[in-house]
Amino acid sequence: MTIYISLLRGINVSGQKIIKMADLKGLYQSLSLQDVKTYIQSGNVIFTSDIKAPDELATKISQAIFAHYQFEVPIFVLTLEMLKAARQQLPFDDINLDKEGSKVLLCFLSGKPDNAIELLSPYLKSNERLCINDNVLYIYCPDGSGRTKLTHRNIEQKLALSATSRNLKTVDKLIELGSC
Repeated sequence: MTIYISLLRGINVSGQKIIKMADLKGLYQSLSLQDVKTYIQSGNVIFTSDIKAPDELATKISQAIFAHYQFEVPIFVLTLEMLKAARQQLPFDDINLDKEGSKVLLCFLSGKPDNAIELLSPYLKSNERLCINDNVLYIYCPDGSGRTKLTHRNIEQKLALSATSRNLKTVDKLIELGSC
């Protein structure tokens, strides 16, 4: 059995695409996914499965959500090891992560972008930082993620990819829950 973390984008935001976490847990269980746990209302689900292809799982979950709720939701499925690797590659060694962890975002992309830094730099404020490793953008927003101009909309439009972000504190909690 492989431990997975799925990240749903854009649910329970501003009264749109509402999915209760208890219902989402039940939906995952109906797909024969096991050991299902949810974390906060933004669509973080930890589960295990014998299926070895994260993309296959994402498609399966997406289709079930559409069939049940009649709306589409971008879904990113990562193995626990993939999430741990993204966390370990965090490039901001000079930031106090205990105090600033909620201001550091890991933005997961649906593919590897070309020229991401060049395309996204115009959206950065002077005190913000951006790095990329493979298909993860690392963003430091000292004024808070709600005040950056580097929004998902801008990221997706400029890179022509889907994206979803979690702050470092959430990533750490998902790793902890997946490791139990």
